[in-house]
Order: sequence, then structure tokens, then C-alpha cells
Amino acid sequence: GQGVDEPLSATGFRQADAAGVFLSNVKFTHVFSSDLLRAKQTAAAILGKNKWCRDLEIKCDARLRERKYGVAEGRPLADLKAMAKDAGEQCPSFTPAGGETLDEVRERARDFFEFLCQLAVGLGQKEPEGPGASSRSSGASKEQFFFPWANHGSKAEPSSEGGYSKMLDANILVVSHGAYMRNWLGYLVSDLNCALPADLSKSQLSSVSPNTGVSHFLVQLEDGNLSKPEVTCVCLNQDSHL
Repeated sequence: GQGVDEPLSATGFRQADAAGVFLSNVKFTHVFSSDLLRAKQTAAAILGKNKWCRDLEIKCDARLRERKYGVAEGRPLADLKAMAKDAGEQCPSFTPAGGETLDEVRERARDFFEFLCQLAVGLGQKEPEGPGASSRSSGASKEQFFFPWANHGSKAEPSSEGGYSKMLDANILVVSHGAYMRNWLGYLVSDLNCALPADLSKSQLSSVSPNTGVSHFLVQLEDGNLSKPEVTCVCLNQDSHL
């Protein structure tokens, strides 16, 4: 939750370093993190292993915080499940006293995603600098980015040959929390019809990401149209680095 702002454990730091090594050859244009300490430390560890953008500013945003669990925060997961059972409900739909509903979390996720889309459109509409600068239909020169996947097909297996490349206006790293990200995915799938990997099962779709699990989405905004983003999930909760 939000109320107990503990740092990463020794295991957490090892996992964050492993994620950093896995993403070390990915050049990010922006980094956003939850303002909770464990997320900020994870983002810093990932950048610390990066070959291209170790000095990139980490921008913290409260909209990326974990779901608020009210009276259940700081207590074992078994206590939350017991509270839900006593209320005749099941996790994760159960909302403890003082906690956020799933709809409230999804609204935070929607708000932040729309902010990212506006950011990307603003970058895409910038004029190229200098004489002879290359330009595309958006009015900006795009940059080629490399990702640690063999391709962007359904399985998105890690590549031993440097991964695949993609021309993008922005390549954004977002570091958040498990329950929050599951709600964000729900928004992308239910509201935006996000295209999913063909081999993704229903149980995988509803599962919580492991610590430092990596999910990769491509977002296309045709002609800067913010109302109709096309979202493709390349991979979900990738944990091959752990």
C-alpha cells in the first residue's frame, strides 16, 4: 500500500539490479516513478545499470502509487484475505476501510496514461532543429530504439543478438507497483482494446507482476489523435531476468 513507505530489502535491490542489467541497452527518453521509496530505489537501480541514460532525471508522480489499502496497510496479506472473507467478498475486489476502490485506482491509471500520451504528442509535434534535419509526417525526426526482445511477436522472448529496433518519438520507463499495474492493464484492455500476445492466458492477464517484472507496450497516436490511442502489449510481467 501507500501508508508504509519502506525501502527495498536486500532481495529487492538484487532484483532491481537484475532488471537494470536486462534493460541496460535500452535508451529511455523519460523515466517516471511512483513517489514511494521502494519504487524510486528500483528506478535508480535500473538507470544505474544503463549504458545510455544513467543521468536521466527520474520524475516522481503520486498517480503511480500503489493502491491504498486503508486499515490493512502494514499487515500480512492473510489479514486482508480474512477481512474480505468476513465481508463476504474476495480479493482483489474487496476494499478495506479507508482504502481505494478498484475504480479509483483505475482512474489514477487513466489520468497518468493520458498524461503520457499528451507528452508523446508534444514531442512528436516539435519541429526538427537545424538546417537539413530529417522530418516525418508528425514534423519531428524519430529515433531508433532497441529492446531486449527477439521480436515483438506474441512470446517476445529475450534476444541474445541485441533485440529488435523500433522508430519512436518517445521511449518511456514507468516504475510502479503490482496492484496498481494490474488495474492499469485492466484499463488498457477494457477501455482501449489493447492488443494482447496470442499466447497470454486469462490467469496471466489477471495476475500481479512479480517484483521488477517487465511489461512492454507500444502506443501509437495517429496524427496526434489523443482520443484513439492504439495500444499493443508486447509482453506482460516478463521475469526472465530473475
